[in-house]
Amino acid sequence: MTAVCVGLLLAAGQGIRFGGNKLLHPLDDGTPMVLASARPLRAVLTGTLAVVGDADGEVARLLAQEDIQVVGNPQAREGVGTSIACGVAASRHADGWVIALGDMPWIPQAVVQAVAGRLAHGADIVAPVYQGQRGHPVGFSARHADALMCLHADEGARGIIDAHLDSLELIEVYERGVLVDVDFR
Repeated sequence: MTAVCVGLLLAAGQGIRFGGNKLLHPLDDGTPMVLASARPLRAVLTGTLAVVGDADGEVARLLAQEDIQVVGNPQAREGVGTSIACGVAASRHADGWVIALGDMPWIPQAVVQAVAGRLAHGADIVAPVYQGQRGHPVGFSARHADALMCLHADEGARGIIDAHLDSLELIEVYERGVLVDVDFR
């Protein structure tokens, strides 16, 4: 039986380095960044949800219009770890999660498909790698649910990955977008 994985978009950031709500910033084609980041997840994983800081805000409204489940994180200001924990808790039934960032709109759908496919067929942790650098999105099997739900503050999932390097599957990709967020384009 194939695993059912959930796409988890982290879209609760404050945009401090960007100088405003970067998730609403239009890309060259006019698409708000958060939608460009969400669409590859939604196209591959029907069970996609986004964690936002303000469940009644513009980011949440745009995502809901795309048929993406929105989950508000009341602790979003404390950091990305709280958003990962919130999203995993909201989809605890999943067999795994493909976690992407709302400020990385250049991740190709094919990369999301590759990560999700490996998870669905039994991989433990999966990440793309571009020219030797590990990128996003990162996939986690349900085995890591408790650890993901215990994340806090600005602690991402890097510690979980580092503790399980023996079960990390890397997918070599040729798309630089797996490394690039809007702050460091």
